[in-house]
Amino acid sequence: MMLDILWRLLRPVLFSLDAETAHEQTMRLIPLVRPLLGLLGRRPDPSLARTVAGLRWAGPVGLAAGLDKDGVAIRAWASLGFGAVEVGTVTAQPQPGNPRPRLFRLVPERALINRMGFNNRGAAALADRMRALREAGAWPEIPVGANIGKSKVVPNEEAVADYLASMDLLAGLPDYFTVNVSSPNTPGLRALQEREPLRRLLGEVVGRAAGRPVLLKIAPDLEPEALAEAVDVAATSGCAGVIATNTTLSRPGATGRLDEAGGLSGEPLRPLALARIRQAVAAASGRLPIIGAGGISSAADAQAVLEAGAAATQLYSGLIFGGPGLPGRIHAEMAAAR
Repeated sequence: MMLDILWRLLRPVLFSLDAETAHEQTMRLIPLVRPLLGLLGRRPDPSLARTVAGLRWAGPVGLAAGLDKDGVAIRAWASLGFGAVEVGTVTAQPQPGNPRPRLFRLVPERALINRMGFNNRGAAALADRMRALREAGAWPEIPVGANIGKSKVVPNEEAVADYLASMDLLAGLPDYFTVNVSSPNTPGLRALQEREPLRRLLGEVVGRAAGRPVLLKIAPDLEPEALAEAVDVAATSGCAGVIATNTTLSRPGATGRLDEAGGLSGEPLRPLALARIRQAVAAASGRLPIIGAGGISSAADAQAVLEAGAAATQLYSGLIFGGPGLPGRIHAEMAAAR
């Protein structure tokens, strides 16, 4: 596949840069080469399409939040063969995030550690970008979700109003919303996963979503009882699904850079994420779908998540190491195995 050839040429150049610089350069490049990606990419076989949280995914593998924080390449992701795309995390207030360096590659382990801290241009900027696509008739044919988080300067006591401010700015634009209370890089954020704060937050957000599906993204570091409780709150609050999981503060496997603070993603996370996905599926008891994420880098990984009971899966770190042809390859292999 031509994308794979191009990736083999570009990867040494990108990996010679520090991780965040490489990411920034890539995100500048992708919108410029979108027409080329449309020619070289592979769309999922129609047999792989499925309905997830009330939305028609073109295939079971979607793009997780974190890669395209500000939605600058929304149109390009469908060209790469994703079944759905999630942009963000965005916050009501623009914020620079944590000091650099804050993103680290663990190349032998095919993993990342990040402590980005929700760096983004704010929900208003994302809304402007989404509105322009809507008005131009250029909205992708796959679902596009907006992942929203809490502004760092806002105390947890005012978190509900902060999330609702993002909802109001983005009203009527994304196909779905994801409530992110599970990033380890915003102080105090994960406390919002506890039953009562989470119940208050989700009740308000679902009520403000104007019929758009609302998903909850949870951490892999929750103990099984707390995870089951969060899934139950999502179900009883009217959420349309749960994404399990975010990055982990633990360091499973033989990973390097153990002194770096932040969330670990990529292949070492996969066993922990898969265990949490199974627990989330059991806790959901068919009341709402689970979207599995964590360490997906092959068709076999994606299939394992689906066999664990998830309705679909998302990836991010796998794309960094596997290149832009990865979603197309995964979907092609899954279609061939049917």
